[in-house]
Amino acid sequence: MKPQKIIFLGTPKFAVPSLEALNQSPHRVLQVITQPDRPKGRGKKIEPPPIKKKAKALGIDIMQPSSINSLECIDRIQSFHPDFLVVVAFGQLLKQPMLSIPSRCVLNVHPSLLPEYRGPAPIQWSIIHGCSQTGISIMKLDEGLDTGDVYQVKNVSIKPDETAGELDDRLSHIGAKLLLNTIEKIIDGSISLTSQNNALATYAPRLSKKDGLIQWQLPTQSIINFIRGMNPWPGAFTFIENKRFKIFRAEKINDANEQTPGMVVDGFPDELWISTGDGILSILEIQNASGKRMPISDYLRGNKISPGTFLG
Repeated sequence: MKPQKIIFLGTPKFAVPSLEALNQSPHRVLQVITQPDRPKGRGKKIEPPPIKKKAKALGIDIMQPSSINSLECIDRIQSFHPDFLVVVAFGQLLKQPMLSIPSRCVLNVHPSLLPEYRGPAPIQWSIIHGCSQTGISIMKLDEGLDTGDVYQVKNVSIKPDETAGELDDRLSHIGAKLLLNTIEKIIDGSISLTSQNNALATYAPRLSKKDGLIQWQLPTQSIINFIRGMNPWPGAFTFIENKRFKIFRAEKINDANEQTPGMVVDGFPDELWISTGDGILSILEIQNASGKRMPISDYLRGNKISPGTFLG
């Protein structure tokens, strides 16, 4: 198999296994393109994207353009005469002048079973919606948002208690393997494209911190799924006596409840039970605005939350 010349475009941690897999393959990653460094965390310290850190460690040249479709970028990438552009959670849409550069195609690794959950947050939304299945789609990128024809799909079961962060990590490695397999099949001509059925398409919009507010009137399982889907980012939260708390894990207690949703109900001394739209939920892991993440039993040892208190 003739080694292929590849330009890699990616930004978050999810993209790292794909870059590593390509770097360890016979193919040549000539350039890594990622988003500019941005402020992160409470201190708003400027941080490089995970892909930049990995590319530096691997000794691969890096570009961080504010616009991937600029003439400067197009000229730079054309100068490499690449066989493939590989896009993994890059964060910018590529226009036709960029898409037409590689001699073969632009490949995209997308963590959903396309056409389901197109968009920037498919992993989070698949968990929030209580899906038992998701997957990886390797597609030929076009100008639309995850609308391109698909080369390969791999189904993946979502574990009952799996968080978005845990699923993200698992899918990132599955996607890296499927990416390499797809490239091999394109080279030897043993693979074909399948068009997406746009009538079945769903969208996974980008999430922000304000989206993490827990709605206690929802059914218990929906709230648990929401907490899992928001973990680790942007984080599910609620307010207890006007103080903001992040909730990382919760479990169902029972389906019987006559209390107003969001109210603390009687439970064991080291547990925090909350009424929901259809039952009772127990918060297992919590973090206040200035503290550290801890089991609820540890928090309650020094902080009393009385039955009848409302969360909201």
